[in-house]
Amino acid sequence: MGEFFTPTFLIILLFSTIRLATPLIFAALGGMFSERAGVINIALEGLMLAGAFTAAVVTYELSNPYIGFVSGMAVGGIVAFVFAVAVIKFEADQVVTGFAISLLMLGLPAVLSSAFYDSAGSTQQVAKEFQLPEFFNRISLASILAFALVPVCWYVLYKTPFGLRIRAVGENPAAADSAGVNVIRLRYTAVVISGLLAAAGGAYLSIGQSSLFTRGMTAGRGYIALAALILAKWKPLPVLFACLFFGFTEALAIQLQGVLKMPSGDDIPVQFIQIIPYVLTIIVLAGFIGLSRAPKALGIPYKKGN
Repeated sequence: MGEFFTPTFLIILLFSTIRLATPLIFAALGGMFSERAGVINIALEGLMLAGAFTAAVVTYELSNPYIGFVSGMAVGGIVAFVFAVAVIKFEADQVVTGFAISLLMLGLPAVLSSAFYDSAGSTQQVAKEFQLPEFFNRISLASILAFALVPVCWYVLYKTPFGLRIRAVGENPAAADSAGVNVIRLRYTAVVISGLLAAAGGAYLSIGQSSLFTRGMTAGRGYIALAALILAKWKPLPVLFACLFFGFTEALAIQLQGVLKMPSGDDIPVQFIQIIPYVLTIIVLAGFIGLSRAPKALGIPYKKGN
């Protein structure tokens, strides 16, 4: 198999890793804000789907990927706000509600796509010239934005009063409240930010990495982003490396299809290679979740006076 690991192969693998890590970076950074504020965001998968579907539809109808991208983010923010109302105001179970949002976004785009385009499986294909631009035919504008967001998020989280309040609310909301921080409003803000960023990752999938929305196209990436967030201990820079790791495993799985052989000489079934990223996600969650210290108030509802 060494003959395949040529400089050309490694370059292809590198750029493929960057492309595949991009939606994970967006989603994981979004989840970081929500969970740092004390709200478990299992809904990342659904938020990505909302962004992917909206971006594909708006881009196709208006022939403008930038408006499509921003529209996808906006809808992700709206869906995240609905999620926030349920878990913050009405104190619904955060995990159950997050799964409900993801299940809703798995089915709703299919219904809308069927109504708009007479096809429940996918939207209309966006012409190549109306997809998000790439530089040197390898790096998408969205990938550059995702990587640039990492130091921005680090600065916001650790060097601004807003970031300090976010971290305080996730650790000890009662103490933050007594210091004059509006805990409820801050949690709403953090969850909406998570929706905007996760939806950006979904939008990239449909109008950057692909040219249309297909049902379930996120393929569990929201959950992989959540695993990356846990592995990174809710910190921006480690989030980047964790997402690159998962992007690398997916890129490697794609490149090795048809390459790996069984002792008999037959190809290893492609399904066994495709599950590599998901198996690694389970291993990471099983092996590292106990080593990661989550924000102390994560998943705990808060009402003034608690």
